[in-house]
Amino acid sequence: MSESLERSARISMLKEPQVKKLCEVLDKSSGRGWRKLGEIIGNDRRFKVSSDDMEMCSLKVLELEGSPSLMLLRLMGERGCTAGHLMDYLKTLGNSEALQCLKPPALQILIQPQPVALLCGHNLRLSCHAVGKSPVQYQWFKSKEEIPNSFSPDLVISPVQLKDAGFYICRVNSGDAFEFSQWAQVDVLNVATPCGQSYQSLDGRLKLVIQPQPQRLHVGETLQLECGAVGRPIPRFQWHKNGVPIPDGTKRKLLIPHVTQDHHGRYRCEISSSTERMWSSEVDVVVDDLFAIGGNSEEHFLNSIPDQLYATDKVALLIGNLSYQNHPQLKAPMVDVYELTNLLRQLNFKVVSLLDLTESEMRNAVDEFLLLLHKGVYGLLYYAGHGYENYGNSFMVPVDAPNPYHSANCLCVQSILQLMQEKETGLNIFLLDMCRKRNIHDDSTPNVVLRVTANIVFGYATCQDAEAFELSSTGFTNGVFVKFLKKRLLDNEKITVVLDRVAEDMGQFDATKGKQALEIRSSLSERRALTDPILPSDGANLAHVHSRQWAKAHDLPESMCLDFDCGAQIKLGFAAEFSNVLVIYTHIVKKPEDMSFCQAHVTDFSQDLDVDPKEMNRETPEETGIYLLSSSLPQHCLYTRISSLQKLREELVFTVCLQGTFAAMDDGHPIHWTRSVNIGKPLIARLDLHRAVRRNSCLQTCLIPHSPCHSPCHSPGPEHRLHLHLGSQQAPDCNRLSPQHPYADICESLPGAAGGCGDSYYENAGQCRYGAPLESGRFSSSPDRHSIPIEAGDDINEVQTVFINSLQLQQQ
Repeated sequence: MSESLERSARISMLKEPQVKKLCEVLDKSSGRGWRKLGEIIGNDRRFKVSSDDMEMCSLKVLELEGSPSLMLLRLMGERGCTAGHLMDYLKTLGNSEALQCLKPPALQILIQPQPVALLCGHNLRLSCHAVGKSPVQYQWFKSKEEIPNSFSPDLVISPVQLKDAGFYICRVNSGDAFEFSQWAQVDVLNVATPCGQSYQSLDGRLKLVIQPQPQRLHVGETLQLECGAVGRPIPRFQWHKNGVPIPDGTKRKLLIPHVTQDHHGRYRCEISSSTERMWSSEVDVVVDDLFAIGGNSEEHFLNSIPDQLYATDKVALLIGNLSYQNHPQLKAPMVDVYELTNLLRQLNFKVVSLLDLTESEMRNAVDEFLLLLHKGVYGLLYYAGHGYENYGNSFMVPVDAPNPYHSANCLCVQSILQLMQEKETGLNIFLLDMCRKRNIHDDSTPNVVLRVTANIVFGYATCQDAEAFELSSTGFTNGVFVKFLKKRLLDNEKITVVLDRVAEDMGQFDATKGKQALEIRSSLSERRALTDPILPSDGANLAHVHSRQWAKAHDLPESMCLDFDCGAQIKLGFAAEFSNVLVIYTHIVKKPEDMSFCQAHVTDFSQDLDVDPKEMNRETPEETGIYLLSSSLPQHCLYTRISSLQKLREELVFTVCLQGTFAAMDDGHPIHWTRSVNIGKPLIARLDLHRAVRRNSCLQTCLIPHSPCHSPCHSPGPEHRLHLHLGSQQAPDCNRLSPQHPYADICESLPGAAGGCGDSYYENAGQCRYGAPLESGRFSSSPDRHSIPIEAGDDINEVQTVFINSLQLQQQ
């Protein structure tokens, strides 16, 4: 690895043995240890370390195996410090032993073999590339057995057969040093390819090739459902029964021995990978009672379904407003919307998640949301941002609301509910994470007349005439409401019971006790839950048309490879952080042998979009503002984050610029090549939310005498969703994310760190700042994040044990 690339690596990506050794050296050094290092960094305006930071580091000595140096390195990593910066600081410190810890190892694996599922008869290729101080040698293993004549960085099996399925690993030697790659699981499916269809051209994309089949069993027999998909990396599987995830149902085959009549139901499988997410077909499983005399068990099964409450569909609109033009900025709504999106998708909700909407954009988004509602649908609207409540009516404040603002500039929640009632929805849920203080400048009284229905639930993050809080901290964290809501949202309980438990949890939270309490208003008479299954109604065809319109908000451009005249090939990939936030990444797939330097970046974006040139084409996702999705993005790319896609009026056209230098050129000046790329209207841009409010439906949600353009503007005080600063010391939120991003071209179920650090963190927390998060608070090389096969579970432990034992026997 070149020195320049090594210096640009993030501190958080250093290998764990390096960091452990470095921390041991800095912790035991007195005059040239972590305290002196903190002083040196404190004099650098880029990564300034405060006295509070140093105090927080010093408290680590009170913890079992706590390391002040490790805490200091984490803080530096959050602030964008690279290995090069750290080397410079250690040189200034004069600690040669610590500096020695950062020297690159004698052998490094740069490309790890990736798990893959493919069809029998296709070609299998696993790659492992390493660099060392002396020539590198390779040896591939399948489980514990060496593969004959497999001394190349690429293991190719052509064609692959069923017997080739299993776990593969590569041993890399360079002189006396050796390393093992991560395990790569290979799943081979024996499926007849339909006539005229080829899976070879998928380029690793997820493809469903085996569908589950309906089953009719007797009590005591074994239920076996199978679902199969091919793709790279290997797909994940999650089985669902009646819309609810089945615990431990994460294998490709669902096996339930000794079934009972409780196993009646509708089953389907959710398939996801780092590129896509899809569902299998839904099938009925009927279990007959052998002891039933003269009964028709199938009829009993079919008749029992209506007794189970169900939704004809589930749709959700999530809006988080942070970047207000005329009011205080917020932070937590971004994390709150992101995590609720992932949780609701696990409950089979169709979700659109949007950040920073203007008034017209909010109204148009609500219009599109209303189009999906029909008889029996569960509709959920979550809003996080500034807000207020007057005369029992709640108002959501858009990011372009003037200061002061008036109800004419805002959206009335009760008026949206009135429009939802006209659709005869099965359940109407509003989760409002905003303040409910009185707007003394707004005297208008919307005349909203609601029907008496038994299907309305309001979950207010705070009580009437009170504020809602968000907690500031070093890492990303939730608002108080979602901090507790996310722990209960998947519970198979009546929605009001879920919210009651959230209220109880919030009541035990010392930080906001007496300041914020969840208020629940409900007219729900039935035991309806977010986990209820979906059974389409007679109007399914009309609903399907509307669903296809809504699905446009999730359409990502397909990844593409661009070939340049010089012989270089660039891969262009896309991911979605939110429905209106697109991530573009570029990666060098191939470069000519005589090209000494090669780099590709994107430029020339529409002025409609919110793109900061200083944050484009960065080497790490965090540098360009991609925090929530960063751990699932491919590595060794340049990243660009495109937000506010709802403002895009035309198709998204931009330029990919390639620059390179050739060893034969004396002047060393780079040569430039450019390609124009048109990716259409990605994600929410297809719904044209930028348009003027043309429909009457959402425009009527205020029902006031003023038009949105000519109304008087008044607003209450400056803070309508407050930051809560606690104490004098802080710690990062170790339970930052547990996302499974549903519609990213490259994103997958993030492994990671979900939930908060616990109440003890906030009880003893200090003055907090909102900064870039560490990746689960761990220091590791990137391949280590995926070192365990996805489906294997305990199988990988057995493979690992057998493999190590076999190596020890060979050495003896």
